[in-house]
Amino acid sequence: MFDDFFAQAPRHLFFTGKGGVGKTALSCAVAIGLADRGQRVLLISTDPASNLDEMLGVQLSSAPTPVPGLDRLFALNVDPERAAEQYRQRVLAAYDPIKDEAEIARIREQLSGACTTEIAAFDQFAGLLAGDAESASFDHLVFDTAPTGHTIRLLQLPRAWTSFLQSSSHDASCLGPHSGLTMRYERFSGALAALTDPARSEIVLVARANVAALKEAARTSGELLALDIKRQLLVINGVFHPSDPGDALAAAIERKESAALASLPAALAALPRYEVPLRSFNLVGIGLLRALLSPEPPSWDPPPPVELPAGLAPLSALVEAIAAEGRGLVMVMGKGGVGKTTIAAAIAVELASRDAKPVRLSTTDPAAHLSDAMAEGLPNITVSRIDPQVESKAYVARVLQRKGKGLDAEARALLEEDLKSPCTEEVAVFHAFSHLIGEARNGFVILDTAPTGHTLLLLDATGAYHRDVLRGLSGSPGKVTTPLMRLQDADYTKVVIVTLAETTPVSEAAQLQADLRRAGVEPFAWVINSSLAAAELHDPLLLLRAAAEVAQIERVLREHARRVYIVARAGEDPVGPARLHALAS
Repeated sequence: MFDDFFAQAPRHLFFTGKGGVGKTALSCAVAIGLADRGQRVLLISTDPASNLDEMLGVQLSSAPTPVPGLDRLFALNVDPERAAEQYRQRVLAAYDPIKDEAEIARIREQLSGACTTEIAAFDQFAGLLAGDAESASFDHLVFDTAPTGHTIRLLQLPRAWTSFLQSSSHDASCLGPHSGLTMRYERFSGALAALTDPARSEIVLVARANVAALKEAARTSGELLALDIKRQLLVINGVFHPSDPGDALAAAIERKESAALASLPAALAALPRYEVPLRSFNLVGIGLLRALLSPEPPSWDPPPPVELPAGLAPLSALVEAIAAEGRGLVMVMGKGGVGKTTIAAAIAVELASRDAKPVRLSTTDPAAHLSDAMAEGLPNITVSRIDPQVESKAYVARVLQRKGKGLDAEARALLEEDLKSPCTEEVAVFHAFSHLIGEARNGFVILDTAPTGHTLLLLDATGAYHRDVLRGLSGSPGKVTTPLMRLQDADYTKVVIVTLAETTPVSEAAQLQADLRRAGVEPFAWVINSSLAAAELHDPLLLLRAAAEVAQIERVLREHARRVYIVARAGEDPVGPARLHALAS
């Protein structure tokens, strides 16, 4: 089925798409397939919340690690924190001979923000593309990227930073002195040349056979063309073919998928396309990953009976617990594709129907779909999103108004130049996020967050701001409440972690919970979304997948959460207030 794809694959393959569409499984399967055909392959995750380790069954680092059982396959995770620390040390090492403690302290402060983390991770990515020693010996580099919004940001960076370094005329930025930038202009331009060369790079747009995923893939295709990245391929993953036409849920799923594929956006219809059928097995381990693209997957036994464990509650019970506070911030978090947007919208709709207080439903996700989920407005709900471009423009205007007054022409030009840095967008998004946190003092704010890795970077920025504020208070922290303090206040903020009852989403949700706890934020509840085990069905393939869910549900109850709520898989998309209300009533 994929033989011609393997034969024609360029050196660089990028797998991208909406969260939850199966990018990691497909990128692993393709990397294994290339290695099986005699190619030397490096599989790379650029997702801050990577789960390549679990998929491949090997502990990875930021250096190429051999994958057991495959002589020609190596893998690595781009570790943003490790890359950031290495970058700081390289910059500071250049100033050791100066011994000017005040200057070194100023540079160290410049390098403490989220911008450094982003650009340092990108530095490693750019080096891999530009052919550093780390990647030079490989025939193929296969990139398993973060969900779409984060990935588009990554692919924009070669052009953004190349342009910034070309136009900047002074020696400082949010990344410290330009003279300390080790990922020099040639490195950026080399990465840009590799990305835009169709002989060297191809983007694999991964989608499911549903309207939202295909719509995002089409939008991504257009954004990639705007970046001059023209070689693109579409893979529709997990296409369901029912074995029992009498199963109402199975028939509804097939009907919905067929309709979505029949109305494929024009931008996607013109692309080369492959379809991968839904499999009955969890895609963890080399053998099963190899079977994903096999024309003859392993056979399976008749499914056992499915019984849900005790200790689960409906989503309506979660809404009751939230409503009891009378106001506050609800942050809905999780791996991409688990249904955070649907759960956030359902909570907002139900709260609006129970309480006269205003409800703000917003998102920090660059690929936001709140308007799609809501379909129509409700009187007591305000729907918004943090748009990075809009927030950046407003932030620049505020800074120029506040700091630009009284500056001479040269000083103002330097300020305007520094605000052109790509880091400005990250700062602007953080300021908008902080405003939303404060708004929850007077009502309910339901925040649909970006997929896990992107959200953790935003929380890193929140923590950095918190530390900056406390350093400036001269020992009087009681005089101020920072955004991080509000996130740590269990009476003010309720973090809801959404997952699917599958191995990888549960593992990633557990890692997210551990990261939150290290930041002093305790999750309030978990929601197991779109569960086949909680639905009425009798199609053999769906029953087998439902049976596999039970072990993961028990794992969540046993190891991870005190409060667990479950939502059954629906035959129709939960779009519009009526269907969202039904989820939480």
